[in-house]
Amino acid sequence: LVTPTSGSILWNGEDVTALSITERARRGISYGFQQPPRFKGIRVKDLLAIAAGRKFLPKGEACSYLTQVGLCANDYLDREVDTSLSGGEVKRIEIATILARHPQLMILDEPEAGIDLWSFARLTETFEEIHARQDCTMIIISHQERIISLADEILVIDKGVIARRGTRDEVFSDIVHSTTGGCPVIYGEAKK
Repeated sequence: LVTPTSGSILWNGEDVTALSITERARRGISYGFQQPPRFKGIRVKDLLAIAAGRKFLPKGEACSYLTQVGLCANDYLDREVDTSLSGGEVKRIEIATILARHPQLMILDEPEAGIDLWSFARLTETFEEIHARQDCTMIIISHQERIISLADEILVIDKGVIARRGTRDEVFSDIVHSTTGGCPVIYGEAKK
């Protein structure tokens, strides 16, 4: 979304750096915001149809996208995507719209933000299912151990620079150690 000051963004061998958001979307790139937008006046089922590139989406198909993100579809299809929904609900609806697009690349900025534990578990299962199908590349920006542990490759970014890069097995234990290793755990009586 921000024009880079150097370098380029390549997707499937094509330089997409200067392309508009619309052109990137046409190439199968979808993005999920940490704080998704709300759309007063647009119902969930209409938003899903727009995302799927159709005027109408059959109820069963719309329900399947909502179910994948932990929402009871019948409770949401006719609701507006407005301030009556919680942040977690809007986040899950946004991810459902991304699923409806059938993207080649999903970029998700903290998809777990604002989501309750049950929905988080369902969302993690959805990511595992997408990974198992191998029909989509996912880039997930997250601080959550459970989501990071799903990764094939992890990049640790510190102050805008890649500080570490490797497979889950190479990097994950270092992440856990660096986030807990510097904090002494004292059992029993507190030290003075």
